Amino acid sequence: MSIYDAVLFDYGGVFTNSPFAAVESGGAKLGADPQLLLDTIFGPYHADTDHPWHRLERGEIALSAAVEAIIALGAERGVDADPFKFFSAMAAGGINQTVVECTRGLRNDGIKTALVTNNAAEFRNSWRKSIPVDELFDVVIDSSEEGVRKPDPRIFERACRLMGCHPARALHIGDDPRCDVQGARAAGCRALLWPRDVT
Repeated sequence: MSIYDAVLFDYGGVFTNSPFAAVESGGAKLGADPQLLLDTIFGPYHADTDHPWHRLERGEIALSAAVEAIIALGAERGVDADPFKFFSAMAAGGINQTVVECTRGLRNDGIKTALVTNNAAEFRNSWRKSIPVDELFDVVIDSSEEGVRKPDPRIFERACRLMGCHPARALHIGDDPRCDVQGARAAGCRALLWPRDVT
């Protein structure tokens, strides 16, 4: 008998290359400080703030408005912070098929699965086409639809509630130690950092 009734997955950085790694690598190639670039584009990702990217992921502003604000913030800080320059690097590695098959196997074994993603409404059609969402997940929690984003514990609690699973019986797998791991644990879930704790 499994110790978990449900497994929750992050999307970016688990099913795909990490957006954070793409920005770090791109920053190094451009001669920009990677941490400054990360903070400018994504804000303090372990927190939930009024940074344009956070507002975008909560569905409060459009992608065009977020990008415009981030580019302006980058100009103030002396860095080229156009997010679109790094999205292609994120997608370059394709989809991690090992994770896809693992997720499918869990669901076939009777363990409920959920995707819990911080995302933008404008990206929805694209990422949903990248993996067989309906085959893999019982529940999909998209921050831009829910109006709440990780690390807010409410997004994990909502996923568990929709699956009829107590948080203590749920495991979340994500690629950010504070946004994913600490956020899930604050909701009462167990959490593992991808790939360090999983592979």
